Amino acid sequence: MDFKQVRLIVIAMLLLGILDFPYAYYTLLRIVVTVVSAFAAYNAVENDQQPWMIIFGAVAILFNPIIPIYLNKEIWVVIDVIVAGLFGVSVFVLKDGK
Repeated sequence: MDFKQVRLIVIAMLLLGILDFPYAYYTLLRIVVTVVSAFAAYNAVENDQQPWMIIFGAVAILFNPIIPIYLNKEIWVVIDVIVAGLFGVSVFVLKDGK
């Protein structure tokens, strides 16, 4: 599985997060988005794409499960859609490796 496929899975998970699931799903979502965002930020640094490093670094901080940021559902829905869009754009413009 390549990194583009991983990002597509994250997009699907973020969009599913709009629905009502048990709290455990959102914990899993935080973990997955944080790990993939951190890797995307690292990948961006390796490929001299600093704006993407900043974007995905911020996403990793926002979704981190260790020091969670608590917001209401309506705000998270908007964030999930925006972040899914960022991952979608990154599939086409973020290089996968040197």
